[in-house]
Amino acid sequence: MTQRPRKKKSLGQHFLRDYHMIQKIAGSMPAEEGERVVEIGPGDGALTDVLYNHYKNFSAIEIDPVMVSHLKESLPDLHVIKQDILKTDWQELSDAGGPIHVIGNLPYFITSQILFSLLESRQLLKSATLMMQKEVAERIVAVPRTKAYGILSVQTQLMSSPEILFDVPPQVFSPPPKVMSSVIQLRFDKPQLDCTDAHLKTVVRTAFNQRRKKLSNSLKPLGADLPADEFNFDLRAEALEPAMYEKLTARLEQLGTFG
Repeated sequence: MTQRPRKKKSLGQHFLRDYHMIQKIAGSMPAEEGERVVEIGPGDGALTDVLYNHYKNFSAIEIDPVMVSHLKESLPDLHVIKQDILKTDWQELSDAGGPIHVIGNLPYFITSQILFSLLESRQLLKSATLMMQKEVAERIVAVPRTKAYGILSVQTQLMSSPEILFDVPPQVFSPPPKVMSSVIQLRFDKPQLDCTDAHLKTVVRTAFNQRRKKLSNSLKPLGADLPADEFNFDLRAEALEPAMYEKLTARLEQLGTFG
């Protein structure tokens, strides 16, 4: 690799510098030879270098023009897409090489947005191996009746099989972040939901927006006659398993709640 360019604080860039951790993250990828691999936010290419040499069907998506130039200079044959990850057309990428395995070190300030974007395109993806703030990773795998359990937990667990693989300490980054990170893997192996994504999102977010209240009160903004004979609306939002949110949303669709 050529001399590494300077980082931009505005993009939340924290770059890996520990060789053994880089190898560990790359080695946790479930992609097989020949499968499509896309790295999001490669930055100065510490992880990219390893992935590029291992996967032939490999692309990287980067928004920072300085980093894009650096990657193209360092790895001239690398397929680099200069783009905002939140505006990525996953259908187009899938059409170019089949179902995708995603990997990336996510900027902390848009982690949730990236996650929801991936979940929306999950039919085109096989897995996502993502490094993020440990606190966010713990929210993703949280179980009901815990403080960490919420919107991110319900939607991610209904739409994928998430697992925290290992923690990543601050000292392996430059500059070191002020928090512990974790690598989490999402496998997109769940069947299609019995309700639409949009309606599920509406129900879950409405419930958790007032998570201290009983569901009978927190769900009032839906303007629906809640099927109290089928569900216990005396519970709070955090008491319902993800599957119950899917079941409730599907029932509300049948009742014509969403028009």
